[in-house]
Order: sequence, then C-alpha cells, then structure tokens
Amino acid sequence: KPAESMPGMPGMPSQEKAAPEAAQEAPRVEIPLEKQQLIGIKTAKAAVKPLQKVIRTVGKVEYDESRIATVNTKIEGWIEKLYVNVTGQYVKKGAPLVEIYSPELYASQQEFLNVLKWAKKQEQGKQTDQVSKMVAADTESIVNAARQRLKFWDISDAQIEKIEKTGKPVRTLALYSPVSGYVIQKSAIQGMRVMPGEKLFDVADLSSLWITAEIYQYELPLIKPGQQARISLSYLPGQEFSSKIDYVYPALSAETRTAKVRFKISKPTKELKPQMFTTVEIKINLGKKLAVPDSAILDTGTEKVAYVDMGEGQFEPRQVLTGVRADNMIEIVKGLKAGDAVATSANFLIDSEAQLKGIKPLPVK
Repeated sequence: KPAESMPGMPGMPSQEKAAPEAAQEAPRVEIPLEKQQLIGIKTAKAAVKPLQKVIRTVGKVEYDESRIATVNTKIEGWIEKLYVNVTGQYVKKGAPLVEIYSPELYASQQEFLNVLKWAKKQEQGKQTDQVSKMVAADTESIVNAARQRLKFWDISDAQIEKIEKTGKPVRTLALYSPVSGYVIQKSAIQGMRVMPGEKLFDVADLSSLWITAEIYQYELPLIKPGQQARISLSYLPGQEFSSKIDYVYPALSAETRTAKVRFKISKPTKELKPQMFTTVEIKINLGKKLAVPDSAILDTGTEKVAYVDMGEGQFEPRQVLTGVRADNMIEIVKGLKAGDAVATSANFLIDSEAQLKGIKPLPVK
C-alpha cells in the first residue's frame, strides 16, 4: 500500500493556498431620497474640461529705469547759468541744462593753447640740432594728448575746435541733456558750488513706462514671462492697455509674501502717469483637466473629501488630491474619475451624518 502523502514533502502535492483577503469595502452614508430633497442636496459630475484662471491684482505705474539718465559733472566749479529752473520741465536731447565755471578747466584750456603755440613754433622753426628733431617728432602726440585731456572733461569736439580757432579758452562748460524727456529730479541751483560726480539732474524719457504688480507666492508657479495681461484704471473708464509680462523678479517680499512682475507699456497716453495705481488681470490657460465645482470639496485641514453619489441614497466619502482652482472649479488629481457624481451642496450635512456614524473615507490612492 503506497505511503500517504505528507504535507511539505518534496514531490508531494502542496497545501492549498489561503484565499486572498477580501477587498476592503468602501464605507457609505445612507440618506433617503426624501431627506435629500429636504436638505437640498445637489450633485454634479466630474468632467474633463478646459480651465482658465484669472489672476487679479493691483499694479503701479513707474518710470522705465532703462530710460532714466543722470547728468553730473567731472569737474569742480560753480554754476553760472541755469537753463532748467523747475522740476518737471521738458528738455530735448542735446539741449543745454547748465553752465559751470571751473578754474581747473580754464587752466587746462590755457595749457592746450600753449601746446598749440609751441607746436606751431616747432613747425616754423629750423630744426638743426638733434634734440629739436626729437621734440618735433613728438609734437603731434603731445597736441593730441592735450586735446584728449579736454575731452575727458566732457568738452565737445565743437568746443575744442572753437578754442583752437579763437585762441581763447571757454570760460564755462555747458552740460547737455543726454535724452529727450522730463526733469524728474533737480539739485542744481544758480550759483551753487558743484563737486566731481555730484548729480545735478535726472531726466526720464516717458515714451515707455513700467507697471509693476504683486503676485502671491501660491500663484507664482502659474506666472511666466510672455503671458498677456489686461491693464485698466478706475479713473479712466473704458480705456484698457494690453501688455505682456516682461520680467518676474526673483525675490519675495518678507512682509507681504508676494513677488513683483513687470509689464512694459510702449508709447503710453498722456493720462498714464508714474505713481498711478492700476488693475491688472492675467488670464492663464491651464489646459484640459478633470475638475469638479469647488463647493464639492470639504477641506478638514488634514484631508480633502468629496461625497460620491452611488445611487439609491448611498454616498461614498473619498479622499481626493486637488490641484489648481479656476472659475469656481477645482482640479482633481487623484480620488475621482470622469463621470463620478459628487455632492455640491449640503455636503457638510452628509459629512455630519458620516461623523455621527463613525464613517471615514478611505485614503487616496
């Protein structure tokens, strides 16, 4: 008689595997249809749809920093004549702003004239000895060095040519506006003494303006240069400006937890002035995403829950992972699928019923 098979022996039939554990049944809350109508439960289906988010913020009109020029002097002297007397005055490029008398500059011009006279004598004189010939060879370089020194004092070529022709030094040095624009800062006063590097004027070209706006840090991931924005002012009804994000500043304000974004307005109207406040709207296309009305999501602080209508008065609580909010809709990353009907109103009453019965949603997968 053959020996009986022993479990676990090689070559013998193995013991039957244990049956897999039954899948954990999702908890549900039962609310009869009559009660649903009484408490006003409404549902909506999760669907994939294009989302567009509108970020609204406040902007401020500012000078275009790349179009602000500073006028200063490289010499020590006194202001003898002031052409621009008030802040806000419009000046054209190349227009005189101020004339400065400088004894040092006057002496430099006199030295230049002396060099020219010496050079002329060298050309007219008979160069017989070896030393004179060596000096004559360097005459042109010496004159050029003297001329270059005047240029370093910001004396123009036209002024240097005039000094050469007349043989007389110019008493004052005129400073000219480097750009066409408005004088936004003026520290020059008639008769005052000026020192090298001292700022006399700031001139701003208003043919281009900046608008800076504050964006909260949770919205920053959606912001990129090149996005279109609509800019309006409450005191200019019906008038709008269109611009693109020119730059997103890298730093975040510690007080407001916001970052600045910059827009550029080319050829603005005269009504748009620096330091004005504006309203900025940035429309961002988020693409097609699975979304539900944001009222369908209950945020407990530790989890986000949606109640799915399973039919016949049954509601299944589900944890969900959400994404961006836009147009009263919220993106569902995990926890729901397209076609799921979720409670959008009175869902806090459903949640209260679930809390009373100890029903908790399953973790999101």
